[in-house]
Amino acid sequence: MDKMPMSKKSIRLLLAGLLVMVAGYVLLAGGGVKDPEVFNYAMFDFRRLVAAPVVIVAGIVVIVVAIIRKPKEEE
Repeated sequence: MDKMPMSKKSIRLLLAGLLVMVAGYVLLAGGGVKDPEVFNYAMFDFRRLVAAPVVIVAGIVVIVVAIIRKPKEEE
């Protein structure tokens, strides 16, 4: 078998999408409190409710594009 199913560019896109998803999960983390009786409003901020899910979905889109993308024929 001479040809790989994914090109090097597709593999790089796949890894980039994975890194974008990890960044989204890092944005999602945090906001815990030591005392469970105290309500923490920090868990309802823009970063956790909007930015992190958008970054995670963007990473998924990049991964899907990397998988579906057809490599160009090299002669």
